[in-house]
Amino acid sequence: MIIVILDSVGVGELPDASLYGDEGSNTLVNTARAVGGLHLPNFQKLGLGNIVEVGGVPPAEKPLAAFGRIAERSAGKDTTTGHWELMGLYLPEPFPLYPDGFPLEVIEEFERRIGRRVLGNKPASGTEIIKELGEEHLRTGYPILYTSADSVFQVAAHKDVISLNELYHICRVARGILKGKHGVGRVIARPFVGKPGSFTRTAERKDFSLPPPSKTVLDYALEAGIPVWGVGKVEEIFGGRGFTECTKTENNMDGVDKIIGYVKEVEKGIIFANLIDFDMLWGHRNDAPGYAKGLVEVDCRVPEILDLLKPSNVLIFTADHGCDPTTPGTDHSREYVPLLIYGENIERGANVGTRQTFADLGKTVADLLGFDVLVEGQSFADKVLKE
Repeated sequence: MIIVILDSVGVGELPDASLYGDEGSNTLVNTARAVGGLHLPNFQKLGLGNIVEVGGVPPAEKPLAAFGRIAERSAGKDTTTGHWELMGLYLPEPFPLYPDGFPLEVIEEFERRIGRRVLGNKPASGTEIIKELGEEHLRTGYPILYTSADSVFQVAAHKDVISLNELYHICRVARGILKGKHGVGRVIARPFVGKPGSFTRTAERKDFSLPPPSKTVLDYALEAGIPVWGVGKVEEIFGGRGFTECTKTENNMDGVDKIIGYVKEVEKGIIFANLIDFDMLWGHRNDAPGYAKGLVEVDCRVPEILDLLKPSNVLIFTADHGCDPTTPGTDHSREYVPLLIYGENIERGANVGTRQTFADLGKTVADLLGFDVLVEGQSFADKVLKE
C-alpha cells in the first residue's frame, strides 16, 4: 500500500468553508485557471479530471484509477489534523491559534528555560521574518519566534548562531511547555544560513508534534505485523509513533525518489509519504506558477511509480487540506481533497463519490490489507475492489 499525500492539493471549498474565511477556495482548479490550464497527462489518465473540472485536465473516458473526493470532518484545516483524520482519528476541537502571538505566560517560561530572550512572537511568513529580524538575531543570539494561521510555534535560528542540535533542544523545551490549553499542533525548528539580504532556510526543518491521543491505523498496522515506512515529515506529524522506519526528504523530487526506493525494496507493508513543497514553497507564498510547475514535475514521475508496482500493490494519491495560492490569504484553506486509487486489483473508473470524513481512507487501507482497527470512518473497499 503506497499512500502519497500531495500536501495542500485541495479540490474545492467544503460546505463550512465560510466559517474559516475560505469561500471560493479551490487549490487545484484556481491554480490551473491562474496559469491558463495545467498539463498533467498522467494524473489525467488516472482520473483527476473526473473528480473536479480542472483547466487542461479533462475527464478520462476510461480512468485507470478509482476516484472520488473526501471531506474533512474534524475541526480545523491544519497538517496534523488532516493527517491524523486520514488515519482514522477524529478531532472535535481545533488546535489553538495565536493571531496576536503567544501570551506572556508562555513566553516568560520559554525564555527562562532556554536562557535566551526571543525576537518576533507574531504571525509571519518564515522567509519574511528572517529578512526582518535576521540581522538582529545575528547580533543578539536571540531565536526568532513566530506563528501563522496554523497551530504552530516556529523557531528560526541561524546555524552559525545556534547550532542545529541546540535549536532542536530549544524546540523540545517548547514542546514540553505547550500542552493543555496551549497544546499547539506542531513546534517547528526552522534553521537558516547566509548573510543579511541573502538568508536561506535549510532542509533541516524538524517538526515536534503532539502525539495522537489514541491509536491510528498506523499503530494498528504495526500491531498486526505490517511494517510502515515513512517518507518526508509524516513521522514527525504523528509524534514519531506508528512507523517502522522513516526517511527525510529535501524536496518533492527527493520524496518521489525515496518512494521509488521503498517500492523497489519493500515486499510488505504501508509506504506513507508526504510531498511538502506544494504547501511550504508555493501555497503559503501565493505562488500559483510555482504550484503549477510542481504539479507538472510530480505528474511526470507518476509513470516511474506505476511501472514498479507489483500485482498486489495499491497506490493512493490524496491530500491533507488545501492552500489556495490565488486567494488573498496565505494560510491553509478548508477544502475537499482528491482521491485516486490504482492497482491491478482495483476497479478502474470506480467512483467512490464524496466521502464524509478523511477517516474513510484509513478504514479502507485497513480493509484492503486485512487487519482490524477501532477508528472512525467507513470503508469503501467494497466499492473499489474487483470482484
